[in-house]
Amino acid sequence: MNEPKVEVMGEEFLDLPEDHPDLKTKLTPAQLEMRWYKKVYQGDDMPQLTLRAVVMGSFLGGFMALSNLYVGLKTGWGLGVAITACILSYAIHKTMMAAFPRWFPTEMSILENNCMQSTASSAGYSTGGTMTSAIAAYLMVTGHHMPWPTLAFWTLFLSALGVFMAIPMKRQMINVEQLKFPSGIAAAETLKSLHSKGAEAALKARSLGLAGVVGGVVAWLRDAGKPFAIPGSLEFPGSIGGYALSKYTISFEMSTIMLAAGAIMGWKIAWSLLLGACINYGVLAPWMVSLGAIDGTKLGYRAIVTWSTWTGASMMVTSGLFMFLLQWKTIVRAFSGMATLISPQAAKHKNTATEDAMEAIEVPSSWFLAGTALSGLGVVAVLYFAFETRWWMGCIAVLMTFFLSIVACRVTGESDTTPIGAMGKITQLAFGFLAPADIATNLMTASATAGAAGASADLLTDLKSGYILGANPRKQFIAQFLGIFAGTLVVIPAFYLLVPTAASLGTNQWPAPSAQVWAAVAKLLATGIHALHPTARNGMIVGGILGILIPLIEKSFPKYQKYIPSATGLGLSMVIPFFNSLSMFLGALIALVLEKKKPAFAERYIITVSSGLIAGESLIGVAVALLAATGMLN
Repeated sequence: MNEPKVEVMGEEFLDLPEDHPDLKTKLTPAQLEMRWYKKVYQGDDMPQLTLRAVVMGSFLGGFMALSNLYVGLKTGWGLGVAITACILSYAIHKTMMAAFPRWFPTEMSILENNCMQSTASSAGYSTGGTMTSAIAAYLMVTGHHMPWPTLAFWTLFLSALGVFMAIPMKRQMINVEQLKFPSGIAAAETLKSLHSKGAEAALKARSLGLAGVVGGVVAWLRDAGKPFAIPGSLEFPGSIGGYALSKYTISFEMSTIMLAAGAIMGWKIAWSLLLGACINYGVLAPWMVSLGAIDGTKLGYRAIVTWSTWTGASMMVTSGLFMFLLQWKTIVRAFSGMATLISPQAAKHKNTATEDAMEAIEVPSSWFLAGTALSGLGVVAVLYFAFETRWWMGCIAVLMTFFLSIVACRVTGESDTTPIGAMGKITQLAFGFLAPADIATNLMTASATAGAAGASADLLTDLKSGYILGANPRKQFIAQFLGIFAGTLVVIPAFYLLVPTAASLGTNQWPAPSAQVWAAVAKLLATGIHALHPTARNGMIVGGILGILIPLIEKSFPKYQKYIPSATGLGLSMVIPFFNSLSMFLGALIALVLEKKKPAFAERYIITVSSGLIAGESLIGVAVALLAATGMLN
């Protein structure tokens, strides 16, 4: 097979480090892709998409889907799957090689483990994205489960829609803008440490392992409480308006995950998060309590975020879409393959051999068109036949899902937090206007947005790992798509078993905080958008304007960008607790000080140690969740 010949462009940039500012300021998108193809890509040189990688990923993903279902029903949050799956896969396969050398004669390559990671992440995270939020909220509101075939088709179509929608975003957000996607970087670094040899590799592997132990010990003491317990958070003394600071979520969480994510994500997003959190929880929330917009008798994260979500979500939506549209040239390049579907003559006018090389390994635009059309029609059909949602409303929901998935992916790329709840609220708001009396339509259209946005962001996070490791993105996409089926087979029966009736939710066993927020918003909007408090409606307008104004200021004054807050960071700070923003800020501050004082040390260890902390706490967090579910911790 003849490989595409790559045109030589920008040779002087081939040896520059990945974080060199000239890479994104002086290289064209085509040059950036050429540099990666020549310097990093190795997807044709080692096994990647193999049967054993997909089987291992399906097994681990199904296993971890159970833990995410448990944690989601308990806390409303989901645990990352990719890093944990990488470590477990490596350990299991090494054990199998020692025990059954005839059946397992060779190690899995680093790209096989990367493909396994994609399958596991899809099975363990993407398919259950709305199970503990919108689906559980539907059960709470209606009082009954939807039939299992309906839930199965819904889960499959949503996950597939999200995966296919991510296709045109990949080249823009990863290849060109090179957004961080911190968990993707951490997963790639973990795999490098597991598969590396030599003195430098040994140092990194040891530091990753030690950091993993630290993260694991913190998770065990906090969640299992044996041999002694540490608190989940440390409260700060003081009060605002007569309420303790902890009521405003102003505390320090005893977790290393957000500290590590902050160290990877970068300084600008981190200080923007803290700035937004101080404004939201220290100024706006107390003000809204005094005005009655937030119920002081129920003051806490849930009460505050029910109000602040509208400002934060609108800021992220307008900012994300505006920034996406500013890159219209690259968007056209991402969709360029569609021209060949319409006119075969268009294929004769490709600019460079680099384009040919990249087109041979990137996911084709034809897959985006066909996959989005089929999965989108599936979503519309389920909405129409199962929930009596008018077909044109279903089409609007799918169209909104595409644009809100863009926003969710950008936020994930910059901050490592996917605001699927906030994106869902935007859809709930829209359908509060389009179908004000239809609670089922309100919940399920929002479920479409949240589920697809989560799947899109998850795929891009995995593709970021593959980009760093030099993987073939088309093969990674196939692995991710296959994981959807494994996850659906596990998560749906598990949901019915854990939550047999609506009475199971909102209890000490299954508090389901996320589902309660979704259900409350659906009931609130049952009479239309005017049911929102006037200050929340004003907040949406202000947030939307700021989401456009801030990027415009950045574009107008490029020399002062580092002093201008990130619209993404400000918006995200309004939909997550204060203590999350504080931890990410502290992690980024530690990384910044190290980069200034000890640059060589920082370059060697920041990502490695951060990856270890994330991996260790995630791994033990999953273990504790499973032990608790089986009663072995009692």
